[in-house]
Amino acid sequence: MIRGIAIVAATFGFVAGALASDRVSYFPVKQGSRPHDVAVGTDGKIWYSGQGNGTLGLVDPATGKDQNIPIGSGSSPHGVIVGPDGSPWLTDGGLNANVRYDQKTKKFDYYMLPPHLPSANLNTGVFDKDGVYWFTGQNGVHGYVNPKTGKHESWKSPRRGTYGITVTPTNEVWYVALAGDHLGKIDKSNGSVTIVEPHKKGAGPRRVWTDSKGLLWVSFWHSGEVGVYDPAAKTWKTWLLPNNPGSGCYSVYVDEQDKVWLTDFMTNAIVRFDPTTEKFESFPSSQRGANVRQMLGRKGEAWGAESGNSRLVRVRY
Repeated sequence: MIRGIAIVAATFGFVAGALASDRVSYFPVKQGSRPHDVAVGTDGKIWYSGQGNGTLGLVDPATGKDQNIPIGSGSSPHGVIVGPDGSPWLTDGGLNANVRYDQKTKKFDYYMLPPHLPSANLNTGVFDKDGVYWFTGQNGVHGYVNPKTGKHESWKSPRRGTYGITVTPTNEVWYVALAGDHLGKIDKSNGSVTIVEPHKKGAGPRRVWTDSKGLLWVSFWHSGEVGVYDPAAKTWKTWLLPNNPGSGCYSVYVDEQDKVWLTDFMTNAIVRFDPTTEKFESFPSSQRGANVRQMLGRKGEAWGAESGNSRLVRVRY
């Protein structure tokens, strides 16, 4: 296990750095797997999507052991999330299907998209409070799978680029569209979408995550910003990431303290933002080209996958 360095940053730039080797850890995974997304299992192990080799990966942080489970011929998984029963689900662009792995039978269930949506470029999934799985596809697709009944529906999104997705404390489903440049609220009864425009045209919202109050935090890829949308007030507020030239803010995740985690491709770092103090703390990777595309976590830990370096990363706080 390789240790990293943390550097404290202020709102308008970096301040004096300090070694924090006990906070950042790296977990190598199979070379060529190109881990894309991560999800924390109910047993504390970490699932990841092996986009490069069509596998579902599993890392034990206690031992560093890495397992790879082939999903099927042509598989190219993107997102991974753990369901209420502890089963991992994947969005698989190669198979054009949402995939569930049953840990008891060691088999996959495949929920294929309908023939009229042949190349959805499936992206990200999330579970709502009713246990229904909602998903997105970058070619402008959104839909759901009900694990209890097996029913699943898919719809064309109003614009292309449907990407990150989240469920609020009041059980609303929202997504962001990168190429379509909007935030959207899904009507769960019929799949229709209410569009919210970003704070400025062309900002490129890529991922979205709700906090405990139902505020929606968004990473803006094209503008290098983090933003928050208040659905009640219908207002935006944004911040430029420190030392960012104005692009490359990829993922967003909100922890149990309502602190906001982001990844910055331009500075090759994971960044934690405190909305109360409006200050940033940066954790640069120990290797170049980390390319962390998504984050998740559990109490006291944030996790990501360095898709460029074939390893997972953990930051303790």
